[in-house]
Amino acid sequence: MKKVEAIIKPEKLQETLNSLIGVDVWGVTVTMVRGCGRQKGYLTGNYLSKEKPVQTLPFVKLEFVVKDEVVETLIDVIRKVNSTGEVGKGNGKIFVYPVLDAVRISTGERGEDAIGGPK
Repeated sequence: MKKVEAIIKPEKLQETLNSLIGVDVWGVTVTMVRGCGRQKGYLTGNYLSKEKPVQTLPFVKLEFVVKDEVVETLIDVIRKVNSTGEVGKGNGKIFVYPVLDAVRISTGERGEDAIGGPK
């Protein structure tokens, strides 16, 4: 199992979720977050000899726990919807982490049984 976190622009949230219909993903956690990346004009420090204040922008964090065989499909769908084709435009990031175990609280099911769809 893997945990996939995607940081995307808020205006792409619904399109991203709609694009996952038909993908073997049975749950998502959505959190509103703020942050900044490589857009150096928004970071504190000396950039082109000018001091810039810290500027954070609104983003959405999507969190999924999926079976290993779903990870690449999930990544491909998220990238397809969210990529502008332009580097440095705040398209977002995707992170993938190993998950050691999962437990469905209501039934006690563990592992992939705990993250699968309805029975």
